[in-house]
Amino acid sequence: MKETILIIDDDSAIRKLLEVSLSAAGYHPVCIATGKEALNRAAIDAPALVLLDLGLPDMDGKEFLMHFREWSQAPVIVLSARSVESEKIAALEGGCDDYLTKPFGTGELLARIKAALRRSGRNIGDFSSALISNNLSMDIASHTVMLDNEELKLTPKEFDLLKVLMQNSGKVLTHAWLLKEIWGVGYQNETHYLRVFINQLRQKIEIDSARPKRIITETGIGYRFVG
Repeated sequence: MKETILIIDDDSAIRKLLEVSLSAAGYHPVCIATGKEALNRAAIDAPALVLLDLGLPDMDGKEFLMHFREWSQAPVIVLSARSVESEKIAALEGGCDDYLTKPFGTGELLARIKAALRRSGRNIGDFSSALISNNLSMDIASHTVMLDNEELKLTPKEFDLLKVLMQNSGKVLTHAWLLKEIWGVGYQNETHYLRVFINQLRQKIEIDSARPKRIITETGIGYRFVG
């Protein structure tokens, strides 16, 4: 599956250049011109990486970064004409992972994207087959889940949901991202599916499903697994 990269820039020529370059490199670029629209789209698409211009028409790029970092750890590379040191420091301290000054070469940008994705370790293939959280363990290869040394009976969707939660332990996963991962593209708004299966999982792995300690609700955003 192609990695989704969110391009946020109000310059249509830059957006087109990046869209063509990233598509040719095997990525799935999504182009947005404003900060507010980008925040909404990021929640739906859960991009693997964000390319961010600081001079947006409706907000400064650093404001976008502040809101985005409240729920996502996806790498962000700032692409900006602002070359003064204070701007770079403010963006890096605000949560961006890299800063490239315009004009830039697409070869260098693609190399930085590749490095940032490698550091983020998002690829599913990088995860171990065995996932362990205290008295709860999952063996992906044998498709078994054990709780207190007793095998749990999970439906295929419950298994897939628990797997991605445990693989991303400690991270806040948005509703849209989970729905796309488990049910596929086109289901990002079907939050009732997720609510039903989260409740079923809690009844099987929590001591008290009404007061969950493992699958934590992040109100209005998604869920976080606590290992």
